Amino acid sequence: MLIATLLTNPARPVLERVTVESLRNAWAGGDALWLDPGVAAEFALADMPANRWDVWQGLQGIGVDLVVQPAAGRKKQLLIADMDSTMIQQECIDELADEAGVGTHVAGITARAMNGELDFEAALRERVGLLKGLSESVIAEVIRDRITLMPGGRELLATMKANGAYAALVSGGFTAFTGAIAGVLGFDENRANTLQIAAGKLTGEVAEPILGKAAKVQALEEISARLGLTPEQAIAVGDGANDLGMLGLAGAGVALHAKPSVAAQCDIRINHGDLTALLYLQGYTCEEFV
Repeated sequence: MLIATLLTNPARPVLERVTVESLRNAWAGGDALWLDPGVAAEFALADMPANRWDVWQGLQGIGVDLVVQPAAGRKKQLLIADMDSTMIQQECIDELADEAGVGTHVAGITARAMNGELDFEAALRERVGLLKGLSESVIAEVIRDRITLMPGGRELLATMKANGAYAALVSGGFTAFTGAIAGVLGFDENRANTLQIAAGKLTGEVAEPILGKAAKVQALEEISARLGLTPEQAIAVGDGANDLGMLGLAGAGVALHAKPSVAAQCDIRINHGDLTALLYLQGYTCEEFV
């Protein structure tokens, strides 16, 4: 048994009943269940439709995401999330670089690395090198003045944790940021890279080994094993090429507002919804959100 979920941006609820019912009828699905009127609905399916991606493409044009996934085991017991451009709306290293006067240059490298065009570890070392001499105090200023949470993150964390799930923030960014974001959102643990600091200034170096694509996979394997779970019982979310291993291993790997080359390699692509999409995908209704 499969479940087809249609959802959109909660800030612009454009999902219409006729859209849901038309697709349900075309695919001979079960009764439609509205998880949130105007925002999310689902129905059961017996088989994977042959025209799934054609329909997905058509719905993208009206601001609606479509996901088809197995019905069994949808509610996950582990959330493993990327941070930059996933749980927050910025790339932390780009914000630090802007303060250091090299923002445009570093942002270009970041975009290419997240798109899989550059080796992640080498690109990280290069970008951190350009931050040499920046005052450590700038980190707190950036967190305070420049970092904003991705919509839906608080509801995602609170609802999953209220239902017994464990939450881990696993980032190719920096512990100085993941510690703060994990505390605000309620993650149970966080893993990231460590910026080297001496005499109150960034040295331009990052501690080895670098947490990249392989380390995110390792984190998912280690955390699920420690909790007595399998990766199949996890839902992972990210947007960059360094998230692909983690997204592929998790039972549900969500490419959230991801780079096109990344989304193309994922079955679950959310381009319009916010982080509450991860709750709708698990079958939670808006009334069940914490």
